[in-house]
Amino acid sequence: MTKLPKLEDFPVQDFDKIRYGDTDRQGHVNNAVFSTFLETGRASLLNHPGINAWRHDVYSYVIARLELDYRAELHWPGLVSVGTGITSIGNSSVVMRQALFHEQNCVATALIVMVQIGKTSKRPVPFTPEIRRLLEALQIKTKQ
Repeated sequence: MTKLPKLEDFPVQDFDKIRYGDTDRQGHVNNAVFSTFLETGRASLLNHPGINAWRHDVYSYVIARLELDYRAELHWPGLVSVGTGITSIGNSSVVMRQALFHEQNCVATALIVMVQIGKTSKRPVPFTPEIRRLLEALQIKTKQ
């Protein structure tokens, strides 16, 4: 990724609060907490208004890959905005781009591969046409 994204580049946006307990001895937000902030964004996408299409009673979604690039420090107190969108759709997997923002500045970017699996089989399950349409509606429109 050559250019840092802007929050408005993402079809799904949410926020999280930076807590005092999120900091390390140097006063920075701990690196593991960045992943927690990203989880907030993925949960927003997976609970998008098209929730019925996702069939959470039949399918689960697991992370197969998480690539996280730290771009700037974060400090308490404050809010973090989370942008989430889909860049590509496979048979049973999806690639998401995410970014974290503090006061409009991009502080982290991430690439996540999630796989749809059957709740009982724990094996990849192809997307239904209905879920594929929902995924397509949540794709990022700009190049990242």
